[in-house]
Amino acid sequence: MKKVGKYEVGRTIGEGTFAKVKFARNLETGESVAMKVLAKTTILQHRMVNQIKREISIMKIVRHPNIVRLHEVLASRTRIYIILEFITGGELFDEIARKGKLHESESRKYFQQLIDAVDYCHSKGVYHRDLKPENLLLDSRGNLKVSDFGLSALPQQGVGLLHTTCGTPNYLAPEVLSHQGYDGSAADIWSCGVILFVLMAGYLPFDETDLPGLYRKINAAEFSYPSWFSEDAKSLIHRILDPNPKTRIRIEEMKSHRWFRQNYVAVRHREEEEVDLDDVNAVFNDIEDQYVSEHAEGNDGRPLLMNAFEMITLSQGLNLSALFDRRQDYVKRQTRFISREPAKSITSTIEVVAESMGLKVHSRNYKMRLEGVSENKMSQFAVVLEVFEVAPSLFMVDIRKAAGDTLDYHKFCKKLCSKLESIIWKPTVTTGGSTLAQTTTF
Repeated sequence: MKKVGKYEVGRTIGEGTFAKVKFARNLETGESVAMKVLAKTTILQHRMVNQIKREISIMKIVRHPNIVRLHEVLASRTRIYIILEFITGGELFDEIARKGKLHESESRKYFQQLIDAVDYCHSKGVYHRDLKPENLLLDSRGNLKVSDFGLSALPQQGVGLLHTTCGTPNYLAPEVLSHQGYDGSAADIWSCGVILFVLMAGYLPFDETDLPGLYRKINAAEFSYPSWFSEDAKSLIHRILDPNPKTRIRIEEMKSHRWFRQNYVAVRHREEEEVDLDDVNAVFNDIEDQYVSEHAEGNDGRPLLMNAFEMITLSQGLNLSALFDRRQDYVKRQTRFISREPAKSITSTIEVVAESMGLKVHSRNYKMRLEGVSENKMSQFAVVLEVFEVAPSLFMVDIRKAAGDTLDYHKFCKKLCSKLESIIWKPTVTTGGSTLAQTTTF
């Protein structure tokens, strides 16, 4: 088990182009946290120092019940560690993938929390610029938490409009696509409108197989409402998805709209004192500053052994049945299955199946990265698989999304696992004198 300063570091729970997110535990308090790990060489090579510093500064500035909290920033000689609030409920997008669409009242609750968080960000001069369901998490109580401020923008002195085109195409406002400069507040509101539509419909309002067709529909705000949308909901969405940012509804107007006001309780939070960014400046400005200690135990070329602490965090509580039976659990960004095959046999079988699916395979020890293109051929898609030993001759294969759309990821997992039936162990359980085959579902 690796230790970084006062934190015991566990398994990887997220992976992107420039960073990994690992589960960790504060050894002094016992608190669970998410640890975002960035290599200093990567940041320097890609000239990302200012961007990463800005992201961390923004996350320290925005402190709200519906925004993922940044606890502290640490640095070793080779890495930067961002310690974040650990959110256990998964992505909001998982709810859509599981249910197909959400009830209007449930959609309204999440939308109200989203608007509260966005309104607070805008009051601090912070614009998210990449609002989408994958960046909206749920805590253990089912409350929404906005995450990933990597594409956020703080307005520069004397500059009123933003000019960087970024974000996910389906959620981008028309003015962002026009390259004419745009108001970050109005652009975020448009993205919130697309999110509301997806929550209630279960699909995107603007979705085409080619980018020119997608951009044409967005620019014309060309979409239709499902039959189950209420007139009040359609009235609000119509005002939000207004292609003209000057006449698009503002948040203060939105909060007075009849649909939005239903069961709305404004979030209460204590305005905190001035945020100190000295630790952020120290990490990025002085590489000779004091470093936290790092310590890792080798695994001698074997699959990583998963201890009881990690198994409990995997199941999000003391009910370890979630390790073996996913039927009662939410669909997550991460998927896993159990196998009794030898570890080398597991990895070789996965490699053969992946290559038969046209995927490029990168393998090292008992960790694999599978790369390909998304179903609509418009973006790259990648997953990471890792084999853990949970008991003698019992292995868990953990699959997590590394790049691409979450919905594509869910479809991919079902397809992949259907082709791996020969190595997936389906334990039997005895209930009331009868033996049942327990299947692993995703």
